[in-house]
Amino acid sequence: MARGKTLSVVFKSNMQNQGMLLPPDLSELIAKDHPVRVVNEVLEKVDITKLLRQYKPGGTSSYHPRMLR
Repeated sequence: MARGKTLSVVFKSNMQNQGMLLPPDLSELIAKDHPVRVVNEVLEKVDITKLLRQYKPGGTSSYHPRMLR
């Protein structure tokens, strides 16, 4: 690595609310009152900073841990 340059971790894009042509938007496939929506909200609030520190920079981009649930 070149002196004076720092690497940072690069995550693949996580666009849960991205509209899709086919299949339709995933949120349209899940009922508004489905329990998975509550689970998703709870998991979004979990502090994962210690986990994120375990990722090493360099190489190809990684999947963000929140995408792996």
